[in-house]
Amino acid sequence: MRSKPIIVVLDYPSAAAAMELAAKLDPALCRVKVGKELFTAAGPAVVEKLVARGFDVFLDLKYHDIPNTVAGACRAAAGLGVWMVNVHASGGRAMLAAAREAVDSSSHKPLLIGVTVLTSLSTPDLADIGVTGTAESQVMRLAALCHDAKLDGVVCSAQEAPLFRDAFPNSPDFVKVTPSIRLEGDAKGDQQRVVTPVDAIKMGADYLVIGRSITHAKEPVQVLQQINQQLMALASAPAN
Repeated sequence: MRSKPIIVVLDYPSAAAAMELAAKLDPALCRVKVGKELFTAAGPAVVEKLVARGFDVFLDLKYHDIPNTVAGACRAAAGLGVWMVNVHASGGRAMLAAAREAVDSSSHKPLLIGVTVLTSLSTPDLADIGVTGTAESQVMRLAALCHDAKLDGVVCSAQEAPLFRDAFPNSPDFVKVTPSIRLEGDAKGDQQRVVTPVDAIKMGADYLVIGRSITHAKEPVQVLQQINQQLMALASAPAN
């Protein structure tokens, strides 16, 4: 299991709200994610504040544009000192290559991962936008493209993570970042493919993106500690 596998989602409408939760969290126990809502409301400054507090920041803006534009965005993200940044794999091989080159040419090199299929989408949803085949087949097609472009990993459902062991057996460092993580009894919300933290790690996930289960809890720090304890117990359990 990776160190600090939990990424807490800071989906807040203001920097003040995000920093209020961040002040309660320990950067030694988790990482944090800044997505479109918070970044649009607060801009790069909130990322810089989180980095200054010692947090590994996953900048989740899912860049998807022409190669030159995405390359520029990746360079700017690297300049903010983020730990991880992502792009949409469906942007194509040239765009992925441009992103890879931009990160590699930066003095600070964040992990660069590709978004395959959003976990809010099911196979019928993909058919609506002209994608043939199953959600699983599309995930693997785009993951292979990311792997060929030498990205550091992908965003995928934990349910798809086991497929990567067979698809890329010689790439143990190709990371799987898994959203749609919920605790037992939590509502699914707008996600279709939901998995618990322990099950996600068992399936081969490397990093768990956890939002509402922590941020909407009455005691978010206590919930984070409980999840960490569950994962540590899993890591220390004897192999079957």
